[in-house]
Amino acid sequence: MTDEPETTDGGEQSEAPRTSSDRKSDGGERSEAQRASSDRRSDGGIAVEREPVADDADADVDGVDDATDASELHGEGLAIGYPDTGIVVECESIVLPAGEVTALVGPNGSGKSTLLKAFAEQLTPDDGSVLLDGEDVHAMGTKALARRLGMLSQENESPDSITVEELAYHGRYPHRGFFESASEEDHQAVERALDLAGVTHLRDEEMGSLSGGQRQLAWIAMVLAQETDVLLLDEPTTYLDLRHQLHVLDVVRTLADEADLTIGVVLHDVAQAARYADNLVALKDGEPYDWGPPADVVTEELLAAVFGVEATVESSDDGPVVRPHRPL
Repeated sequence: MTDEPETTDGGEQSEAPRTSSDRKSDGGERSEAQRASSDRRSDGGIAVEREPVADDADADVDGVDDATDASELHGEGLAIGYPDTGIVVECESIVLPAGEVTALVGPNGSGKSTLLKAFAEQLTPDDGSVLLDGEDVHAMGTKALARRLGMLSQENESPDSITVEELAYHGRYPHRGFFESASEEDHQAVERALDLAGVTHLRDEEMGSLSGGQRQLAWIAMVLAQETDVLLLDEPTTYLDLRHQLHVLDVVRTLADEADLTIGVVLHDVAQAARYADNLVALKDGEPYDWGPPADVVTEELLAAVFGVEATVESSDDGPVVRPHRPL
């Protein structure tokens, strides 16, 4: 795929902030552990495709254009690796259902970030394909894909002198020509993104002057300004204190519920994932171990087998409550 130039608000080419896609993600060696059968699965725990979510053409949400239906992201027959490691993730079939939040969870090295990069075409699978509403993302042009799918990586870089507002405008580059100035639609999209991310008061601050948590929220504003059908977030709560973690996850939940976005998010906190996600995909040693609604996936048995933790799991209105006791 060919990279497209990014532009600033004035339409002039500048040093563009970029998300990291060429760094090595954690990816552990495979073992036989993930092949243990789940009582709920007939395929060894491999994530399987569900029935598609029915579209409601008459559905309308305040402030949201109902002309765009939710999109489904589907990986099939995936084998993903790096030149220096070989294959680190294998997945027969995995679906991010339309209009829902799917959280990828698992220990370090389980392949969560690698899988997300393959979904975003930041990493081309050695085998298999990723389909966005049935279209292979590898065959889509850079701008065409960027208008449909946004990705926020773990590590991002921008000039220290760029302001939060200027960074957000970089999220609009897929919607403009190279020499086009920002339109009224661009301005409105940036305003919505700054407000959703809670950084409107920081709009004139330079990125170099922000704390780690503030910088992360600014990057989230940028990817929200992109206004895509699918949003992929790789550990978006990194560097954030608990209050800001919950704020970001509230935003994620709101985007799925009110803007009909399909969201895939990598989270380390299983309890937070269970509370905010519609679906969980638990990975171990580079393969999906179990998949489904949080109440079905988050069990004491899974926490022991996947995370190596002895814990008690209790039910609540907000989802499973995990009480860890000791490492195994």
